[in-house]
Amino acid sequence: MRNRSSGGRIWKTRLSALLLCCGAADAATLRYWVEPCTRPDTACHAGDPELAVWALQAWQAATGGTLSLEPAAEAEKAQIRIHWAGAREGMYGEALPISVDGKAGAEVYVRPSIVPPDVKDVLLRDAVVYLSCLHESGHALGLPHTADFADIMYSFQYGGDIREYFGRYRRRLSRRADIRRHSGISEQDRERLRELFR
Repeated sequence: MRNRSSGGRIWKTRLSALLLCCGAADAATLRYWVEPCTRPDTACHAGDPELAVWALQAWQAATGGTLSLEPAAEAEKAQIRIHWAGAREGMYGEALPISVDGKAGAEVYVRPSIVPPDVKDVLLRDAVVYLSCLHESGHALGLPHTADFADIMYSFQYGGDIREYFGRYRRRLSRRADIRRHSGISEQDRERLRELFR
């Protein structure tokens, strides 16, 4: 949930401007692609791509119908491309800007191994991966970091209890399918997104 590049804020501002300038007709439909779990070095689980899709569906629902996210058969055709990063990348997640067919998007990297392998709570592990996908795909849609602990776009650079950040979401889950019922998107996140996709 941080960016390695110092220019992260700059590109996110530019991405937001691109989305705003293009109008609803251009910004309303974006394509996405999610990398399959095929590389052992990423610690990706077989169900992680589904968590990434649920994150994208949560953003789509948050716009109230003004944004449509559709799967692309090939990564090259997608404005949002979600990849699984390994421990050697040294990050929680990252989003790097791209432009595809004249639409702004991002290469999104999520690191499943941020949850130590000795953590036995599978729902906590899935919650962390899901929320990481949600946060980084939020950047791909043009949302910047916030300083509000309640937001999914909150940045840990502002401090706060990281364990509680994920723990409060985990406590809402009784089973994996509950992730789809609890988006993790705050009302402020939703309002900012609707400003981009009106």
